[in-house]
Amino acid sequence: MDPPVIPGVTLADGATMPALGLGTWHMGESASRRRHEVAALRAGIARGFTLIDTAEMYGDGGAEEVVAEALDGARDRCFVVSKVLPQHASARGVVAACERSLARLRIDRLDLYLLHWRGHIPLAETIGAFEGLRRDGRILRWGVSNFDTGDVEELLALPDGRHCAANQVLYHLGERGIEWALADLCGRHGIAIIAYSPFDEGRLLAHRALASIAARIHATPAQVALAWLIARNVIAIPKAAKVRHVDENAAAAALQLSDATLAEIDDAFPPPSHATPLAVI
Repeated sequence: MDPPVIPGVTLADGATMPALGLGTWHMGESASRRRHEVAALRAGIARGFTLIDTAEMYGDGGAEEVVAEALDGARDRCFVVSKVLPQHASARGVVAACERSLARLRIDRLDLYLLHWRGHIPLAETIGAFEGLRRDGRILRWGVSNFDTGDVEELLALPDGRHCAANQVLYHLGERGIEWALADLCGRHGIAIIAYSPFDEGRLLAHRALASIAARIHATPAQVALAWLIARNVIAIPKAAKVRHVDENAAAAALQLSDATLAEIDDAFPPPSHATPLAVI
């Protein structure tokens, strides 16, 4: 069977980023699970999931090592994202952290490098380091994670802030706060939204209304949750540490939600009616 056609999201520089990828949070934490994690990622790549998201924080670098094994022989067709911790986000620290991530991943460049969340180091210093890595070809583009509306506005006011390619945030059917202002702000400035924990760490999949909607359209709750994000031009990175989860998620790429289904989803999971602080995990 041919792998699903994963739709793409066009970034500000014209590159296309897959709208559905493979998350690796909590991978690389257990030697006993490593073989299964690598197998799941390899299965995902074979099925057309060429976006892989990781971070130096995940498993203290262990997730990046898992990704390295999965990427063996497939690097050129994959879009690899990693993240730098805020305590490493100084001018020298970013460069050193990036080199460590590249070494663990066994690759020579990152397609996207994100500041994991804001810390005490000035944004201008971090962005300057990102720009240096971009000029040197160690990263192709950079972005941020867990940035709320005010953070993005501050970022955009900086000289090179317009080069921000993406903002990775908590976003799923049960947590739609970014729709009040943040999503629109990012959209107006060409900053792609990447949704982490699209299943709310599994809690969303047990929601009765979502299960009912999914059953009616002959899909699973996970597939509906992902298809909803894809329909909103959002990039979703569910963790799939088992091959069966990869197969289930892959079917979401072809799932088209009707206007009636989207309205039913809005009834069950209403959009925000007022501004709220950005939710994080």
